[in-house]
Amino acid sequence: MSLHYVALGDSTTVGVGDPMNGSSTTDLSGAGARPGEGWRGWASLLADSLASSHRVTFSNFATSGATVPIVATEQLPETGDGPIDIASLIVGVNDTLRSTFDAGRIREHLQFCAEQLTARGALLLTVRFHDHGKVFGLPRWLRRPLWQRIEQVNVAYDDLHARYGGIRLDMADYPEVYRRDFWSIDRLHPGERGHRTLARAFADELAIRGVRIDVRPELDCAYRSPGKWADAVWLVKEGIPWVGRRANDLLPWAARMAVTQVRPSGPLALPPSPIALPPSSNAEVQRLEA
Repeated sequence: MSLHYVALGDSTTVGVGDPMNGSSTTDLSGAGARPGEGWRGWASLLADSLASSHRVTFSNFATSGATVPIVATEQLPETGDGPIDIASLIVGVNDTLRSTFDAGRIREHLQFCAEQLTARGALLLTVRFHDHGKVFGLPRWLRRPLWQRIEQVNVAYDDLHARYGGIRLDMADYPEVYRRDFWSIDRLHPGERGHRTLARAFADELAIRGVRIDVRPELDCAYRSPGKWADAVWLVKEGIPWVGRRANDLLPWAARMAVTQVRPSGPLALPPSPIALPPSSNAEVQRLEA
């Protein structure tokens, strides 16, 4: 049996954080990273497992730094128009870190992607995101508004899953998500253990749905998780400069949110909207990537 599997998303689906051949690289900037260029990742591990039982055609269109509009306007067209059996659609965290965050547009773009992919026969693989601020160790004043944005993205995925079905992993259901060894040195990307856990979880769910997988992704890791000294070195070389680059965008917004949203808002819900792809100019895409 043959399977056509496509992956769309950001640096996590590129594989950043899971170096090929167990390399101990700590360069996780991911800028311009493409699948197969030094990184392996959960999507590739899952494809290898599927290939233990099927003739698999695997295409990874993910790009590092991608936002939801970029997936819809750039990656989705690259998939062509032929049949697809499995499609992963995992993106949205980068959107939450930008002052241009728009929950309504995120939902519209995700729904558009899901409509197009499922119309071609794809079983969707998606997630529900956990509290990234807890993993980062962010102060409460910054963690709370970031979590509110993540929850809005989660609501969009809830709507998508209710309408199009597929397999959705709720990352909050996995206690290891909050363990240090799940993550790479930057805590932004899963490490080898994290990528292997994602691949194994999706493989298990596919097997439950009757997809034969003779060899499931291994959980044993070749690369040791970073220690405290490596954490400290990375913080000085990469972490602090990253905060500096984001300071003009993320921090002023977070400070305003901390002041204006002292009390929890009502239940998170996004207004219904037609499934149509809003126009997106090249200039807008570049602005979102900046």
